[in-house]
Amino acid sequence: MTDYGATGDGVAVDVNGGILELCLDRPDRRNALTLAGIVRLVDVLSRASTDDALRVVVIRGAGENFCSGADWVSQNTGEARPRSGSIQRRTPLQAHRLIELLIAIQLPVVCVVQGWAAGLGCQLALAADFTLAADSSRFWEPFLDRGFSPDSGATWLLPRLVGLARARELLLLGRKLSGDEAQEWGLIHRAVPEQELEGAARELIERLAAAPTVAVGLTKQALNKGLETGLRQAMAEEAYGLELSSRTGDFREGLAAFREGRSPNFEGR
Repeated sequence: MTDYGATGDGVAVDVNGGILELCLDRPDRRNALTLAGIVRLVDVLSRASTDDALRVVVIRGAGENFCSGADWVSQNTGEARPRSGSIQRRTPLQAHRLIELLIAIQLPVVCVVQGWAAGLGCQLALAADFTLAADSSRFWEPFLDRGFSPDSGATWLLPRLVGLARARELLLLGRKLSGDEAQEWGLIHRAVPEQELEGAARELIERLAAAPTVAVGLTKQALNKGLETGLRQAMAEEAYGLELSSRTGDFREGLAAFREGRSPNFEGR
């Protein structure tokens, strides 16, 4: 069994029944992520990407909020200015690597959002395969309001999800979206009343945990690659996925269940 290490750096880690739950745990800072917290998430997701026991990754926030982004306040309290080029060198290995892992990992990723999802927190929700949010939650890209340009994949994710005009509204004008509006815009999977959020999330997580994990991961990979390629390349990726998924135990179980007229019992292998 993969060792994910002790909980720390503002990230609580729990593994149960094939479900890896990552809880952003700095509620006094609206779960803003420190550099150490980002590195911790990158490390855990890197390990999870090769853990055959896992079926689903879940990201949530402790307390009343999901994540208010990177904790720039704690990173800029000293007198010394950062060395020139520091952000350019480090960001690809930290926040940017985190978003890449969420998109590339061949496991379904679910974000459960309440309260604020801002900056990097918003990008975590956008990069997830399924984001469930309270209808009262708030999605916000505050970069220009703070005097700097976007990062963590915002300029790549948003146009693909909501189109260029709405991406400009979110990034250049700083429009805040409620959970209901985020669903309406196609930014997230679903918004529900806050009191129904945990039940809806649990239902979705359990459904994904019971799915044919290898086929799910290959489908996710093909969808992401298909955004960047033409039809021929997309169908080549599908053929590759079909070749691999048809060799799994879940494929044999799916055929047997179909022949026998019952629901399949997938084991993720």
